[in-house]
Amino acid sequence: MQAARLWVLASLGRFWTTRIVILPGAPLVRRGPYRYLRHPNYLVVAAEIAVLPLVFGAWGIALVFSLLNLVLLIQRIRVEDAALAPRRA
Repeated sequence: MQAARLWVLASLGRFWTTRIVILPGAPLVRRGPYRYLRHPNYLVVAAEIAVLPLVFGAWGIALVFSLLNLVLLIQRIRVEDAALAPRRA
């Protein structure tokens, strides 16, 4: 999973941030994992949230936190996609 995270970070380079920031004139990143997925880092995070508790047999924790993360990610992806929509057109 860390290799996937490094691939995401390397692809975004100086544009990586935890905030939703749209820089005027900055191109949409379409290299690395962004060729295949719109939000590859969120997939990595979701996998980590599910897998780590499962390593210790904590199925309930994996399920609850994965569902909570899903709710948050749905909202974040909506906001992020709305912010990036003009660049995708």
